[in-house]
Amino acid sequence: MQSLRESSIPNAFVRASLFGVALLTLLNGCSGGGSAQAPAAMPAVPVTVQEAVPARIPATIEAVGQTEGAREIEVRARVGGILQKRVYEEGAAVRAGQVLFQIDRAPFEIALAQARAALAEQRAKLQQAEREAVRLKDLIEQRAISQREYDDATSNSALARAALQGAKAKIREAELNLSYTTVTAPVSGLSGRAARSEGALVDTTANSLLTTIVQANPMWVRFSVADADLAKLRTVGASQDPFKEISLILPDGKPYAGKGKLNFTANQVDTQLSTVQLRATFENTDAKLLPGQFVRVRLVTGERDGVFLVPQSAVQQGDRGAFVYVVGKESKAEMRPVQTGEWQGSNWVILSGLQAGERVILDNLLKVRPGATIKSEPAGNTPAPPAPPASVPKA
Repeated sequence: MQSLRESSIPNAFVRASLFGVALLTLLNGCSGGGSAQAPAAMPAVPVTVQEAVPARIPATIEAVGQTEGAREIEVRARVGGILQKRVYEEGAAVRAGQVLFQIDRAPFEIALAQARAALAEQRAKLQQAEREAVRLKDLIEQRAISQREYDDATSNSALARAALQGAKAKIREAELNLSYTTVTAPVSGLSGRAARSEGALVDTTANSLLTTIVQANPMWVRFSVADADLAKLRTVGASQDPFKEISLILPDGKPYAGKGKLNFTANQVDTQLSTVQLRATFENTDAKLLPGQFVRVRLVTGERDGVFLVPQSAVQQGDRGAFVYVVGKESKAEMRPVQTGEWQGSNWVILSGLQAGERVILDNLLKVRPGATIKSEPAGNTPAPPAPPASVPKA
């Protein structure tokens, strides 16, 4: 009897526990209401916007160019000998006629002395031959000698006169060779490093190069333009120079102050690159341009209307090309695929894809997605489009 009472206690405890769990489940179900809570709305993304305003800008073509001196002179030895000393400072500017090198003069001074002695000897022989010809002339008139003897005398006089002229030429040659031992700059410009050092033996063949001089003012710039672009420009105007303006951008990104003029256009097309080589000349009085520099050549070909200037940071690249975000209806972000042109300062030139009056999102682009709510503020320092030159006709 006691065992039955003890076995019924756990069963009662289990039933009470199950009843409690069911009651708690029922209460929780009633307190939850009938529907789940809606997710919180995403906050608006704060951005800065710029209104798309049509602009008129110069139509340009950019090409990579390399500078070269208008004249690049090789200074070579014109006589052989021992190079005694270098007079100029390497890399410094030199003027025309300035002494650069000195070659040993002694052998050429000796050669000049010998040529002068030979000249004096030939003069003496000529005087003797002329005296003999005069003497025989009197005798031939008196028929005291034969005609042959007189002809031989006059022939000897002519040979002596020719030998005298040869001796004078030897004098001139010796004087020139002696003057060539002093090597001077043929033009003014920037000197190069010395190719031969003091004590070296120079000659007039393989070892004749001593240094180089580059005439840096004016400076030439070589560049190439696609054949199709150049042909298109020439159909508009038949002038030899199809460009309205030629300017340079230096390696540090700064524009060069001077403007250039086209002075050479190749008469054939590069078959591998389909380009035409051109060359422009620039004044370089302040020596800012150095030979061999790589620069960007900007060619103004006319004007372009109805384009938009958008900061570079606002233009992004996707799988389908460049695009920007604009503020659409109900302040929602919309993606606009655009066609970009060249750079204008810190702006992209947008050729198509935008409409006048649309507000382009400039910043906070990592948080912007299509359809995102936008809280926009106008940009306070929006760059104004550049004013085109008044003399440039529409392209």
